[in-house]
Amino acid sequence: MTGMDPSSTQSATAPLADARPSGVRPRIVLTNDDGVLSPGLAVLKDALDSLGDVSIVAPDQNRSGAARSITMRGPLWVEEVELPDGSLAYSTDGTPVDCVRMAALGLLDRPPDLIVSGINLGGNLGDDITYSGTVAAALEGIMLDIPAIALSAEAYYPGYDLTVPARFARLLVRAALSRGLPPKTLLNVNCPDRPWEDLRGVRLTLLGKRIYGDKVQHHETQGNRRGYYIYNDDLGYHREPGTDFEAISEGYVSITPLHFDLMSHDALEQLRGWEQELRLTDG
Repeated sequence: MTGMDPSSTQSATAPLADARPSGVRPRIVLTNDDGVLSPGLAVLKDALDSLGDVSIVAPDQNRSGAARSITMRGPLWVEEVELPDGSLAYSTDGTPVDCVRMAALGLLDRPPDLIVSGINLGGNLGDDITYSGTVAAALEGIMLDIPAIALSAEAYYPGYDLTVPARFARLLVRAALSRGLPPKTLLNVNCPDRPWEDLRGVRLTLLGKRIYGDKVQHHETQGNRRGYYIYNDDLGYHREPGTDFEAISEGYVSITPLHFDLMSHDALEQLRGWEQELRLTDG
């Protein structure tokens, strides 16, 4: 595979190993939004096992589209479940964000050094990230000052070779453990549906703009209640250079750095001109 070598990227932070006592393997926590028994989680664990002490804390069912939702009105139930390889994972009835918070705040014997969320069974490109439980879990990591990576398999289908994104995850995680990641920044990774030898390389990308074809469709009526479908698979995107969409369409692995700064600094300056009109003494 040609293109950018993940181990050549520069970071503003120290290697993650610097935060641990000498000889202690990094604690890598895996989670997802597809559920603890997702094939993407199993193949990812297999790829990363040799790089650290890998623990899984994941939802007990599919939580796709959960975004940054959390559980507030009751306890979170946790159960140890056996994975196909015979290892144990923590299965919770919470959301992906709940899983990361539990892993970071005391469920495990020590806090995570790295959060890896995925492999998501489908892409998380452009505006998709605002709905994604996979990306939300990684965002929770960086909010807790834990480096994080979100990993997705674009255009997933039964029979998809998940060892390809898992193999790339191993490269990327090894580089992250060695070099560190930029502070308060997660890496959103999307892998195209290609054999390893057919990948054209790796691109650092911008978030593209998704086009959603959603519309309200009446499904059925039951008395005074009406049921509707809103979401469908009629998806497109704006064709712009340098985006995650472009990289995937051309056969490249896409890495998009994301942070959590929702502040609109330009709008703040513009709104300062309203201050006189909004004086409470004039109301």
